Amino acid sequence: MKDFLERIVAAKLQENARLRETTSLKDLRSRWERRPEVLSLKAALDQALFPAIIAEIKKASPSKGVLRPDLDHIDLACAYQTAGAAGISVLTERQFFQGSPDFLAELRPLIGIPLLRKDFILEPVQVYESAALGADALLLIAACLPPGALRALLLLTESLGMQALVEVFSAAEMQLALEVGATLIGINHRNLHTFEVDMNRALELAPLAPADVTLVAASGLNCRADLERFRGSGIKAFLIGETLVRAPDPGEKLRELLGDNR
Repeated sequence: MKDFLERIVAAKLQENARLRETTSLKDLRSRWERRPEVLSLKAALDQALFPAIIAEIKKASPSKGVLRPDLDHIDLACAYQTAGAAGISVLTERQFFQGSPDFLAELRPLIGIPLLRKDFILEPVQVYESAALGADALLLIAACLPPGALRALLLLTESLGMQALVEVFSAAEMQLALEVGATLIGINHRNLHTFEVDMNRALELAPLAPADVTLVAASGLNCRADLERFRGSGIKAFLIGETLVRAPDPGEKLRELLGDNR
């Protein structure tokens, strides 16, 4: 039986085949050339006070099902921006997370902080699509990609003016991310093969990264005390989704997590 990650990757490759059939790289490049100026997610995180939060728009997940049935991505993004998010992560994966690439295109004219495309990026066509949709950054998951592909997609991302948040879970993946030149690295507490969570993972891996690399901890972060554990660890940025999306008032929950950093 395939694990979570294998199932998601298999579905994404089929979706990419359909994307290539319906969209040309020439069209995507043309749309990219007309897009607004790219915003730096890394700079936004580096310049923020502790904690810098990338607030996520996520309607569902493979492990938890639907998180917020009435989710409105525009209202939620505006609430996050008003509350003080350093950036916004937008789930665009359709089958397992009930997102859509259209969310990015619709949010871009309305949002003045960096937008991160959160998806399973496996092939160049998705990078071009991300640029055309207006993403400022995109997620590259080390567990999904051979080293050569990770390097190539990172270079392509940067050549189009965007940044890549390279996600790792192990020391080997951290080393790989550094070897390919990643300067923005997310440490996921969740094992994407099993969806089990290890809340010490980011603290264990943070010392492996040099000081000029911006680290982002992700998954299982529920309250301000969870964030305070990282103070002084080299991690001051966090990607938070489920906690915010499930809150009665996501904007108010984000303000609570940020505390005096607003």
